[in-house]
Amino acid sequence: MSLNFSAIQGRLTRDVEVRRTGSGISVANFTVAVDRDVKGQDGNKETDFFDCVAWRGTADFVSKYFHKGSQIIVAGKMQSRKWTDKNGNRRVDWNIVAKDVEFGRKKGERSGSGDSNSGSSGSDSLTDVSSEDLPF
Repeated sequence: MSLNFSAIQGRLTRDVEVRRTGSGISVANFTVAVDRDVKGQDGNKETDFFDCVAWRGTADFVSKYFHKGSQIIVAGKMQSRKWTDKNGNRRVDWNIVAKDVEFGRKKGERSGSGDSNSGSSGSDSLTDVSSEDLPF
């Protein structure tokens, strides 16, 4: 069995680029900036940038509802693309192929703020489970 799963949460670095293939399938490309938990030697936050691609309905959803600066949660698989540049050097690009995309918090919104527009409902709350209830 192999496992290939990635999940990130961050902000879009630019507006989503959406195009259609020759057969009309939507493809969206976007980059997500994710702050690291630790600061660099200079004391500033370090950030990683993840290139993402979404297909079909997910691409349409991302292009309609997300724009530069939007907080986004992306789950999917890592995929590589190998190619040779114009100087003959072998290159590899990595991106996340988005399977699930969700809204992150808006700027200034705090977790658990109780705002009815935050996108969470009481049915999503965690439930205490005893160890006897677990199947393993």
